Amino acid sequence: MSVPSGIFKAYDVRGIAGEEIDAAVAHRIGRAFARVIADLSGKDVTDVHVAVGRDMRLSAPELLRAYRDGIVLEGAAVTDIGQVGSEMLYWLVGTRGLDGGLMCTASHNPKAYTGAKLVEKGALALSGERGIGEIRDLAQSEETDPDRPGAETPGLVLEEDVYDAFQQSAIEFIDPAKIKPLKVVVDGGNGMAGPMIGPILKHLGLDLVETYWTPDGNFPDHEPNPLLPENRQFIIDKVRETGADLGIAWDGDADRCFFIDDEGRFVDGDFLTALLAESLVQKAREGGNDAPAILYDCRASRAVADVVEAAGGRALINRVGHAFFKTRMPQEGAIFGGEVSGHYYFEKFSNADSGTLPALLILELLSVTGEKLSSLVGRFHERYFISGEINSTVEDADARMAEIEERYAAQGATITHVDGVSVDYDDWHFNVRKSNTEPLLRLCLESLVSVEDMERRRDEVLGLIRG
Repeated sequence: MSVPSGIFKAYDVRGIAGEEIDAAVAHRIGRAFARVIADLSGKDVTDVHVAVGRDMRLSAPELLRAYRDGIVLEGAAVTDIGQVGSEMLYWLVGTRGLDGGLMCTASHNPKAYTGAKLVEKGALALSGERGIGEIRDLAQSEETDPDRPGAETPGLVLEEDVYDAFQQSAIEFIDPAKIKPLKVVVDGGNGMAGPMIGPILKHLGLDLVETYWTPDGNFPDHEPNPLLPENRQFIIDKVRETGADLGIAWDGDADRCFFIDDEGRFVDGDFLTALLAESLVQKAREGGNDAPAILYDCRASRAVADVVEAAGGRALINRVGHAFFKTRMPQEGAIFGGEVSGHYYFEKFSNADSGTLPALLILELLSVTGEKLSSLVGRFHERYFISGEINSTVEDADARMAEIEERYAAQGATITHVDGVSVDYDDWHFNVRKSNTEPLLRLCLESLVSVEDMERRRDEVLGLIRG
C-alpha cells in the first residue's frame, strides 16, 4: 500500500482506517516522525525520546503498535502511555521535556477514521508549515520502506500509566474547596473524557449525570463531535429534563469541551472564550501580572477583545489553527488562547489545548460567583449578535475573496489579512477564509446592532460568496 498524500493535513494526519492508513502506512509515518523530530531538535535520532498514546478507536491498538515500531526501528526511545486523551500526551511531553509525541486519534471524526496528532518539544504542534510536509515526503520515500534496515540498536520502549499524575496536575488549576455540588450532565460521546476527567469531577463532589461515559470505538450512541447540532441535542434535552446547572460534552479524544447552559442553550466558543479570558485575566492581575495577554481567533465575536481589555488584559487576534496558537503563545507570553471551534490553550499547560481545564474553570467560576451560566453568557447575547460559521462551496475561493475585499474596501471598511479576509466596521464585521481541505469558504459575521441587522448583513455577504 502506498502512502496517500491526502492524509497529511494542515495540522495533523487523518484518513480512513484500513483504506488510507493501515499498519504499513503507520509504520512508515512512525519512522519518518522519528527522523523529523531528530532534525527539529538538532539531535541524532538515537538520542531522541518521544511519547505515544492512542484513543479508543477500534483500529487504534494495531496502528499505535505500528507507529511505535517505526519510531523504535529508527533508534528513538518511546514512552507508551496507552489509551489516553490527547491532552494527556501533550502534558507528558511538556512536563517531561520530551522531544515530541504522537497521538493515534481521529479526534471528532466518525468511526471509520483514524489519524495522528504530532507535536515536538514543548508540546508544540507540527503543521503543514513545519514538520508534516517533511514527514509526508519521508513516508513516501524508500527511506522508510519496512524492509529497509533501521538503527543498529532499536530504541527502548517504556510503558507508563500517567492518569493519576495528570489528574493531580489538572486539579491544581482551581481551588477544589470552592466547588459547590452543582448538578452537571456530562456527555463523553463514548470517547476519552470519562476516564480522563471523570475521576476529577467525582472528587469534586458534583452531582453528575453521566451519559455515554465509557470509551467505545463503535460510537453506539452518536458521533463524538458536539459541534454538530444533531450530536448535542441529547445533552440539551437531558439538561432541561434533569434541571441541571449545566451540561458539558467532549469530543472523541477529549481535548475539546462544549457547554450547555442551565436553560439548555449551547454556549458558542466565542462567548466561552470571553468568559474564561475574563476570569483568567482577573486572576493573573491579582497575581501581579499587570497586562496579561490573551489570544483569540480572527472569527471571534468582539466580546472577547472587549471583556479582556475591560479586565485589564491585552487581546491579540490570531490565525486559526492549534499549531499557530501554540507557537505564538510563548512568543507573546500569553496566559490563554481560545478558538471558536472549542480549542482552549493554557500557558501553564505547555500552551496546549485542553478539554479538562475549561470544564474545571467554568465549574469554579459558577461556584464562586453564584451565578447561572445562562446569566453569565446572557450579557453577550444582549450585545453581540453572531452568525456562527457558515460554509459555502465555491469554485474559485481566491477570486471570490478578492471581489469581497475590493467591494468593502471601496465602502470604507478596514481590511486585514490575519487569516483570510477580515472586514471591519464600527458596528459589524466579518471574516471569510478558505478551508484547508475542501473547496469551501467559511463565513463568520457579527453585528453589534441587532439579530435582524446580523441576518441582513449575513445574507448580503453570502450573496457575494455564492453569487
